[in-house]
Amino acid sequence: MSTTIPTQETEYTPRRLARARFAVSALFLANGALFANILPHYPAIKDGLDLSNAAFGISVAAFPLGAITAGLASGALVRRFRSSRVATAGTWFIGLSILLAGIAPSWAVLTVTLFLAGAMDAITDVAQNSHGLRVQKLYRRSILNSFHAVWSIGAVIGGLMGAAAAGLAVPRGLHLTVSFLLFSALTLVSYRHLLPGVEPADPTDPTDTAGTADAAGTGTGGAGGAGGARARRRSLATAGILAALVVIGIAGALVEDAGSTWAAVYLSTSLEATPTVAGLGFVALVGLQFVGRLFGDRLVDRFGQRAVAQAGGVLTAAGMGIALLVPSVPLTILGFGLAGLGVATLVPAAMHSADELPGLRTGTGLTVISWLMRLGFLFSPPIVGAIADASSLRVGLVVVPLAGILTLVASGVLPRRVHPHR
Repeated sequence: MSTTIPTQETEYTPRRLARARFAVSALFLANGALFANILPHYPAIKDGLDLSNAAFGISVAAFPLGAITAGLASGALVRRFRSSRVATAGTWFIGLSILLAGIAPSWAVLTVTLFLAGAMDAITDVAQNSHGLRVQKLYRRSILNSFHAVWSIGAVIGGLMGAAAAGLAVPRGLHLTVSFLLFSALTLVSYRHLLPGVEPADPTDPTDTAGTADAAGTGTGGAGGAGGARARRRSLATAGILAALVVIGIAGALVEDAGSTWAAVYLSTSLEATPTVAGLGFVALVGLQFVGRLFGDRLVDRFGQRAVAQAGGVLTAAGMGIALLVPSVPLTILGFGLAGLGVATLVPAAMHSADELPGLRTGTGLTVISWLMRLGFLFSPPIVGAIADASSLRVGLVVVPLAGILTLVASGVLPRRVHPHR
């Protein structure tokens, strides 16, 4: 894809670009914080509505289901209304949906509001990343990872706010209203510093029809059959690699979901932690995930994606595995933290490798990974909930060390070395 930048995007001063970068960071911060604010309240919501683990898991699964349902509309909305407007409005709707979920009077209302929150989150995620890429082009160097690190900071802030509110017995409605107003105001103030104008359209690369025909084995002559067989073998190999990358991405999603959905519930019910302490499981996971993202680029450049992913798989499997074998509040919080550190680079690694798979059009591998990865968020809550109802939540959380093991098995498809400045 061409790196030509439209004329309208070349007139910004360094100070103006710095403000735009700060504004995009504010969007990511708010996005991470809004949803995290409700997570420490999950045990009280579950108990207040008298939900089984399976019913609660279905409600939580409505969030990724909403994201999957609305995700395909994101691009059209960004093109029609601009990424800056969609991201700002989407953040407001996320906060409102989370507020309504927190005060939901029934299982149905809880499920519907979480579905709406997930739908708006998918749209907002595309919009804020799209605007972040606009700013990155003008910087002419990679800054996108810094935005995702700020998202982790927002999630930690939101988790701490929620844990403190739960521990102090602040009414959920009051706490989530304050959160909604605070982070909505932040995004509205930041909106004026985002880049103006519509999304710049990059010209597409010309299609190499001759090369495509050769690669597909559709050329004429006696070599056509052999070329077709080679193309089929390459297609099968590419499909196998892509499947392994999907496993890696879903492994990261499983661990993130276990922390956001079940950490507070497990700590408060199975281990009898106080509401404030119970919220620390998610905070530990996201906090160490932030540390991993902060240093992940340097580690990948030095040791390669494969080695970093394998080390992360070991951390995830061993850390949470030991915590489940020897259950205690400190070990469980540490286990969730090590799991977050272990999966910090998994999703970026899977996306990067999928986007560079030979034989696929630009963006195809990335699209497949992004779409299928959400299945981990969709199916994980009800599966863990069903296992917990049949046995115990401690057994259900075995999906976390299992995700680490799956990462070790599938990591062989990742490159040993990365050359980010090719």
